[in-house]
Amino acid sequence: MGFLIKVSFWLGLVLVLIPYDDGSGLDGEPIGPMQVFHTAGEIAGDFAGLCDRKPDTCQSGRAILRAVGVRAREGARIAYEALDSRLAEEDETLATGSVDKTDD
Repeated sequence: MGFLIKVSFWLGLVLVLIPYDDGSGLDGEPIGPMQVFHTAGEIAGDFAGLCDRKPDTCQSGRAILRAVGVRAREGARIAYEALDSRLAEEDETLATGSVDKTDD
């Protein structure tokens, strides 16, 4: 889950910094990177105050994130065990030997 959040953050940052002007801002004015960062800061501040306004929603969100984390951990464990069992099998056709180091 943390990986997805980090990836979405960095992807969003890259998309914000790519210059693109189609006049889609308010009143036809272009939207600049500083305006985007300012708005993102305001949105983050609003999310921070969500737990004060609606504690039940915050508690439900924590429970959902906990459940997703447990499922992700269990899925990763199953995938690890499957890969480990597949890669750990001995190859019966593989033969190894040693080199005789005798001085002639």
